[in-house]
Amino acid sequence: MEHSIQKNIAKILERIENACKNANRNTDDVKLLLATKTVSAENIKIAFANHQTLIGENKIQEIKEKYESLKPFAHQKHFIGHLQTNKVKELIRYDVDCLQSLDRLKLAEKLQNRLEYEDRTMDAYLQFNTSFEESKFGMHPDNAVKFAMEVQQFDRINIKGLMTIGLFSAEHEKVRRCFKLLKNVQLQLLDKGIPANELSMGMSGDLEIAIEEGATMVRVGTAVFGKREHPDSYYWNEGK
Repeated sequence: MEHSIQKNIAKILERIENACKNANRNTDDVKLLLATKTVSAENIKIAFANHQTLIGENKIQEIKEKYESLKPFAHQKHFIGHLQTNKVKELIRYDVDCLQSLDRLKLAEKLQNRLEYEDRTMDAYLQFNTSFEESKFGMHPDNAVKFAMEVQQFDRINIKGLMTIGLFSAEHEKVRRCFKLLKNVQLQLLDKGIPANELSMGMSGDLEIAIEEGATMVRVGTAVFGKREHPDSYYWNEGK
């Protein structure tokens, strides 16, 4: 397993490098986030040993289970799944560095209140539903400026960027539209002085398209750690 994870990481980094070259972008401008849902702490440590220390989890329960085992290793942990408001406390307790799925005002309010109580701050990405699928979470892009302005009032939340889950489709131009839309939202927000500098978009199937459209972070799981037991849709809802 160690060898295959190492080999898979090398392949993904090569794909990122090639995509950056094709898009005339600097490879250093695109980070790799390893989506570690259902991945054991031992396999995550293999990734750490291969200099990949940025991970993203979808469920608080999994963060809890792996916490003690991963704690001794220097790494950054993002939360990339749908978060219920009653789990905010645990997000902070288990040292999550960034919430990438901030998609509603109620969640921002709860997070602000808890961060005030703990005297902490947290980085966040605003999540938008750019595919307009009912099965996907995220704020509607038409509400981007209003939502971002509201979140910016919360002094404990640092807006760092935007996140989207593109359409799961083999039709590249339909997928591309999702990423173009997020880029347009970013430009609107930057124009209003909101520091949404990062774009977390693109996964193993579409990272090249995402990089062409301006992604600064791609989220890759199965292409590094292997197939999961359930289909992807099973993991996106924290309520399940």
